[in-house]
Amino acid sequence: MNITEQRSQPWRVELRNSIKAKDRTNFPRVQMPAQDPKVRCTNNLEVNNGLTPEMAMEEAKRCLDCANPTCMEGCPVGIYIPTFIKHIEKGEFLEAARTLKETSALPAVCGRVCPQEKQCEARCVHLKMNKESVAIGHLERFAADYERESGNISIPVIAEPNGMKIAVVGSGPAGLSFAGDMAKFGYDVTVFEALHEIGGVLKYGIPEFRLPNSFVDVEIDNLRAIGVKFVTNCIIGRTITIEELQADGYKGVFVGSGAGLPRFMNIKGENLVGVMSSNEYLTRVNLMDAANSASDTPVFLGKKVLVVGGGNTAMDSVRTAKRLGADRAIIAYRRSEEEMPARLEEVHHAKEEGIEFMTLRNPIEFIGNEQGRVTQVILQVMELGQPDASGRRSPVEVPGKTETIEIDEAIVSVGVSPNPLIPQSVMGLEITKWGTIVVDNDTMQSAVPIVFAGGDIVRGGATVILAMGDGRKAAAAMDKWIKDSL
Repeated sequence: MNITEQRSQPWRVELRNSIKAKDRTNFPRVQMPAQDPKVRCTNNLEVNNGLTPEMAMEEAKRCLDCANPTCMEGCPVGIYIPTFIKHIEKGEFLEAARTLKETSALPAVCGRVCPQEKQCEARCVHLKMNKESVAIGHLERFAADYERESGNISIPVIAEPNGMKIAVVGSGPAGLSFAGDMAKFGYDVTVFEALHEIGGVLKYGIPEFRLPNSFVDVEIDNLRAIGVKFVTNCIIGRTITIEELQADGYKGVFVGSGAGLPRFMNIKGENLVGVMSSNEYLTRVNLMDAANSASDTPVFLGKKVLVVGGGNTAMDSVRTAKRLGADRAIIAYRRSEEEMPARLEEVHHAKEEGIEFMTLRNPIEFIGNEQGRVTQVILQVMELGQPDASGRRSPVEVPGKTETIEIDEAIVSVGVSPNPLIPQSVMGLEITKWGTIVVDNDTMQSAVPIVFAGGDIVRGGATVILAMGDGRKAAAAMDKWIKDSL
């Protein structure tokens, strides 16, 4: 469905005219109900409670149904935003969900974790009138949840099977998005996952209080329903090589193996017991039940926990530590709060839950006891200098000014690097100095024609929705490349 087709629907014109545009801009933006902060920091249940049908319909009325829907320009997967919102306004919630699934393989996920305030909502016309944007993310979540809870889950239209096999490396958002589109095109798609659970970062990297695993499983089951197959505990590059896949008749391979290699700060004491990466911490807690003392991989339950970083992963880590019993859970970030890359909602929720923010502080040394366990951290006090290449003001040291605080656990969340296995195991790939795979920006095709790639293995670190956008772009390009090769 293109924009012209959307605009031609008579009921859309009727709805648009039923409420004057100026009245639509005067409706207040809906506020998502949430658990009480004092309660939610003691459990792992989802923080946000979702919209009621009445709230969703009221919020949908705020959409101006613009002739040029700029919100769609901010959506990496090209969701037909005005169409799904107008379905909600009419009370046609299942139709709204069906519209979402025309372009998105993971609407319930995106409605929860995508940074809409920097993408679709950032392009909302309301902002030009000094009004709050339409709550597109809340409405997306509502429609996806309504469909799931109704039990009337729709299946997208699938082309006739063409008998050609396609392999997907990694079951994160890039791989799942790619797999969904290729299945719709009629291909026989198999996703190979190194871990024992399907979902990639959606399962191991995002806590259940932000994204319940059961909702991810429903999205994965929707892909199974259209024919996508999944193989777990299979490491492409070790268990099976790309060359072996090709010899087995696979016509194309999409690499979405992510960025699972954590970075550290390379400071004194970083190897002390009790200092770990956020990747390890969240994976053990989210995927391996590490908070359970009977787990095969238990994690230390710190009481004074320091998390280093200012992104969403740092927020996930510090809020997890709070839920695991930390009396003092601290974020140390070398810039000011205004420069934090984390979503504003996550920062707001963290503050509500009692997380302590130590901004303009940068760890320079961890100190341990005789048993080799971390007991203190020395923080260098910083100030903001000139902007760096990203546009954020660079942090610089305040000479001679440090603080030492007591801690019993430190979690480092200062970035990740791509998984090196595929880049190292496939001859002919062009690799950047950061270890990412070089691809054509328009097609996501690598220097090895059969291999396409997207997500963190290309970007080095990206949001869920950007990774999904890469998957969709790669699917369209691979479909064309295969058909052109016939």
